[in-house]
Amino acid sequence: MARRTEAHADNVPGPFFVDRTCIDCGTCYQFAPETFQDGGDHARVHAQPADAGLRLRASMALVACPVGSIGTDDKADVARASQAFPHALAEGVYFCGYASEKSFGAWSYLIRRPAGNVLMDSPRAAEPLMKNLAALGGVAMMVLSHQDDVADHATYHERFGCERIMHRADRMTGLERLVDGEEPIPLAKDLLLIPTPGHTAGSVCLLHQGFLFTGDHLWWNPDKGHLSASRAYNWHSWEQQLASLEKLLAFDFSWVLPGHGFLHKAESPEAMRRDLERAIAQLRSS
Repeated sequence: MARRTEAHADNVPGPFFVDRTCIDCGTCYQFAPETFQDGGDHARVHAQPADAGLRLRASMALVACPVGSIGTDDKADVARASQAFPHALAEGVYFCGYASEKSFGAWSYLIRRPAGNVLMDSPRAAEPLMKNLAALGGVAMMVLSHQDDVADHATYHERFGCERIMHRADRMTGLERLVDGEEPIPLAKDLLLIPTPGHTAGSVCLLHQGFLFTGDHLWWNPDKGHLSASRAYNWHSWEQQLASLEKLLAFDFSWVLPGHGFLHKAESPEAMRRDLERAIAQLRSS
């Protein structure tokens, strides 16, 4: 629980604040940028929410925070916020909220589909979220993008009996399905697993009807205004990660939904391909 006595000095006055336990995962200022922003090595409140909608959004960021570093003196919206996840991003695709410190605040997503719902990476094992997932039809499958963003996958498997899928190269054991190689793997007619080694040896992306779930492989950088990836936070091979980015040019998608970093929606698959080409050129030249 956040403590007012430990609040960062650069929060603007008002009920919401961020304290010194913040790990700067980015969850709050990606989800509720009207209230929160990057303060350098921590998040900060740059503007207090001015209406009911923004107060609820800020309270949802509080609930989603992986380390409980967001506090508010007015808790009227917190109970409602705790029930507000998963949060719809587009038809059939949801942000799970409830980020986990075990995954350094990585975002996870729900794909709701008639053939069985899919979790992309694991959120925190929070009872309100799990109850809401059950009400939406449960979880049939969990795709784990790489070894860093697995959080409470075992609890979700125990609760829902979901099949957990991951690339064998990341050397996790005890899962129901481990895949091999670097060729795309159809999991269903609407689900294509794309091995994208580089960030880790077993990094994968998941393509679903124009949505590309990228883990820590690719994201939007709003400061630079283009798609990006991180050489500094590369745990296997930067050259291989660049080659894996080039592999994605062969696929059609309009959304990039990462574990870390900002999501991005392009006007069309062609526009996204141009965005990706520019990012690759920039990353290769830097």
